[in-house]
Amino acid sequence: MDTQGAFPPRRGCGKARRAEQPSVQFDLRVVLSGCGQGVDPEVTANSDPAPRQRPNLTDSPQTSAEPRDRERQSSSGVFTAGDPLGDRILCNIQPERRFVLEGGGSLENAQIAYETWGTLNPDRSNAILVCHALTGDSHAAGRAGTGHAAPGWWDSLIGPGRPIDTDRYFVVCSNVLGGCQGSTGPASIDPSTGKPYGPTFPLVSIRDMVRAQALLADDLGIDRWNSVVGGSMGGMQVLEWAVMYPDRVGSIVVASSTAAASAQQIAWSHIGRSVIEADPGFNGGDYYDLPSDQGPRRGLELARQIAQVTYRSDEVYTERFGRNLVHNLDFEATRLFDVESYLEYHGRKLVDRFDANSYLRLNRAMDFHDLGRGRGGVGEALGRIKAPVLTVSVRSDSLYPPVQQIDLHEGIIAGGGTSTFVDLDSPHGHDGFLIEVVKLGPVIREFLEENNDNR
Repeated sequence: MDTQGAFPPRRGCGKARRAEQPSVQFDLRVVLSGCGQGVDPEVTANSDPAPRQRPNLTDSPQTSAEPRDRERQSSSGVFTAGDPLGDRILCNIQPERRFVLEGGGSLENAQIAYETWGTLNPDRSNAILVCHALTGDSHAAGRAGTGHAAPGWWDSLIGPGRPIDTDRYFVVCSNVLGGCQGSTGPASIDPSTGKPYGPTFPLVSIRDMVRAQALLADDLGIDRWNSVVGGSMGGMQVLEWAVMYPDRVGSIVVASSTAAASAQQIAWSHIGRSVIEADPGFNGGDYYDLPSDQGPRRGLELARQIAQVTYRSDEVYTERFGRNLVHNLDFEATRLFDVESYLEYHGRKLVDRFDANSYLRLNRAMDFHDLGRGRGGVGEALGRIKAPVLTVSVRSDSLYPPVQQIDLHEGIIAGGGTSTFVDLDSPHGHDGFLIEVVKLGPVIREFLEENNDNR
């Protein structure tokens, strides 16, 4: 499979009207430095889980994991072999050969964790793939419970009667390759050493994530997704699906994302990654044998706090916190303002469910995201998209500003494709694509209904 996405562009497709920057070939084997952007929007929804359907597969995926020394994972908030699976299903996506990565590395026995909701119809034409953002996972819908510390990150959008209606669609969400909630990542055991990969885990790209999802789709017997939906890093995956596999998607929904990471997004990424690497507990990425108080907890907490500032708008921070104090004015207090406590809370919450090495790898994958890489530029890449597109922005998003989605929308049309652009009027910044379900939901529902029979 061509990891450079060398599918021929549609004949007669025009280029994007905006000027293209020269195509640059990146070496993904570059030493990991700087930081990927943190885009894990806050989850606010709590509701009943949708019923789950686990299809019979020709080669049944694993539904349990072999126990191993869990103390080695005590310094990281990862899903560990022996932990309760919850609603996860584990699937070895390429058991007979190594999974070769775009940057030159490879993985033996690559595994993907995924969850499903709804029922796959006889002709397997009602399947929707939902792609998660940076620190998301396969638990897109459902309650918190055994195996899942938090409710589904898009729970209000996915379920019976909801915009992505599981009475009608069979919904799949997988933890991305390089993640830490069941899919092969830095905390996984390297078969060649019997120890966690840690810093030796190879760099992955968004294209690698999508190729892994395509193998999962093959395993599920799904030749073509009815739609592929996602926001932020999830939106990057959605776009790559439409470019790499134009005949395997019926429609796509891209929210708060971009065709290529911008300099400012990469800059925020660099800062976040740097604070993790500066934590003495990071130990060069080799910390899985350390007790929890010696791991890179503080570094990951700070990276999350930095990212959290970029997820919301000044409007929301001012309205919610202003200059409110958590206690009486004290010039010697290290944490005096309400907003400081809020950021500390979000930092601690992430550390309990995520892994620093995965954070570094996935953030760096976002930095490398560029639809035009190796394809003659972004305009040429967008010209390969055959499926109708719903492009969504949030007017107050300063991390992925609406101009990026407008450029995407106009580039798709200029390339001969079909795109509908919706700008959500929300003060919630980048988090708006998760928070504003009341506004986003009807838009997605209508789009899916209009394009349900698109072939």
